[in-house]
Amino acid sequence: MKSNLIKFAQMAAVGLALTLTLSCSGGDDNGGENNPSSSGGSSSPSGGGSSSSATTSGGSSSSVTGSVGTSSSAGGGAASETVVIGGKTWQAKNLAVNVTGSKCYDEGALSDAEVQANCAKYGRLYDWATAMALPSRCNRTLSTSDADCAIRTPNHQGICPNGWHIPSNADWDALYRSADGTSGADSPYESLTAGKNLKAREGWTDCGPSGSGKANLCEDTKAFSALPGGFGDSDGNFIDAGSSGYWWSASEFDSHGTYYRYMGYDDEGAIYEHNDKSALFSVRCLQN
Repeated sequence: MKSNLIKFAQMAAVGLALTLTLSCSGGDDNGGENNPSSSGGSSSPSGGGSSSSATTSGGSSSSVTGSVGTSSSAGGGAASETVVIGGKTWQAKNLAVNVTGSKCYDEGALSDAEVQANCAKYGRLYDWATAMALPSRCNRTLSTSDADCAIRTPNHQGICPNGWHIPSNADWDALYRSADGTSGADSPYESLTAGKNLKAREGWTDCGPSGSGKANLCEDTKAFSALPGGFGDSDGNFIDAGSSGYWWSASEFDSHGTYYRYMGYDDEGAIYEHNDKSALFSVRCLQN
């Protein structure tokens, strides 16, 4: 299931600089170190933290089945699509609130109109401290060792609107199990089939519903409508939009790393991994 992640390390070896790191504006600490994971590892300068509150959500949703609705609180006052899966209410789009340190995919390389189109489709990308609304030094600090980096448990709001929070490993585990119909106590949890049921039916490279003629299955049976927003690295590169999606969790791995969730276009599964907090990933908010 991790073949796509391994490819990143191979690409980095031939000079494509896929290091899964970010150098955000507004950061207050520089310098990083390698934080290898089974995906090939990452090197990481600091990211830019922010304490701004969420004002809107963005992305794309293509629901098939599931309990889809709208919520006036899901986007900080503006109606936002939501979906109930396993008794829990998720935003049905990636967060797109514009805070210091966040980026739209390919920002700096495309025209403003094209960048805004990417934001509207995929939402914005955030380093972990920014997503958690913590000081940027928290990308290098374990939450239990610095009061300013403390994570509220069980529901850390971060840049999500009031009444919503950044999903923990346990929250993502529950989503995966609802999507693949399994139960169990393993956490973090990796699923062999949840990806095809969570990915949007359109928007992924060579991936679509049964009968579409696509080589891979994107069924979106749960109306979660996950889209491949890609990620950002420390050199200002944006990589993998259209083929892979990466979403932060609120669960730390160590002082430099945090667990995230990953789906790829050519894999029916949905996996977990950990990587440097300074990478730019997507955010989905979950209602408290």
